[in-house]
Amino acid sequence: MGLDVHDHDRGSAGLLYVYPVVSRRARGVSLGVNLNPNHACNWRCVYCQVPNLVFGAAPELDLDRLERELEQLFELVRSPGWLDANAPEGLRRINDVAFSGNGEPTSSPQFGEAIERVARVLARRGELGALRVVLITNGSLVHKPEVQAGLRRLAAIHGEVWFKLDSATESGQRAINTIALGPERTRANVELAARAAPTWLQTCVFARRGLPPSEPERRAYLAFVGELVQSGVPLRGVLLYGLARPSLQPEAPELSRLPAEWLEDFAAEIRALGLAVEVQP
Repeated sequence: MGLDVHDHDRGSAGLLYVYPVVSRRARGVSLGVNLNPNHACNWRCVYCQVPNLVFGAAPELDLDRLERELEQLFELVRSPGWLDANAPEGLRRINDVAFSGNGEPTSSPQFGEAIERVARVLARRGELGALRVVLITNGSLVHKPEVQAGLRRLAAIHGEVWFKLDSATESGQRAINTIALGPERTRANVELAARAAPTWLQTCVFARRGLPPSEPERRAYLAFVGELVQSGVPLRGVLLYGLARPSLQPEAPELSRLPAEWLEDFAAEIRALGLAVEVQP
């Protein structure tokens, strides 16, 4: 299989709903749960690596199959020698189960049920509470009662939220994510997430047409995050990362990686606000 941080192929294990990847942010092997095998998302981020991405929501899920496949994947990755043969040195550990995949996981009406199925598998394997469960989300649906209930259940099984925040301005969100919640709705949803489950902000930064994020964008982000801190919103910190895999969106030729020094300088400014920052250039 040969896992690589530059390739997060959802079909690498030959299964519909689950897949293993090497994750830079997880610093190990992550078992992905894909609730959007129809390649549908309610956002379209310019750096997205999903092929044939379309606007939409998750399809109806076969939860019995999802549960069986996750059991199969655990049997595979826990088998003797699998990590040595398939994961790079230094990343040979199972770090988490992550709701990610090819679209927004919380767009599934069965999101809460899917969390229960993952919890059931972990409990059977004696790993409930020991292995982290992560929700990687754009946060746009966090205000929905059913999503809130799912987040509370996630917190109860040693889970956490990685909430996408690529820009703190409406124009920046439109340019990067195509859909703009706007700062007020974004701020409200961040707080809802953080008060329901342990929450990190995850921020992708990159050069566009050779230029880094503008100074006004950078300042708006710092002001947004600083206000969250000052207001006592219980964030865990920020996952700040650059591009590792090529975009499959039309804007791909415009995008390029920023120097590691740029990310470290930005991280230092965020840390000065009182938040932990993990950097993956």
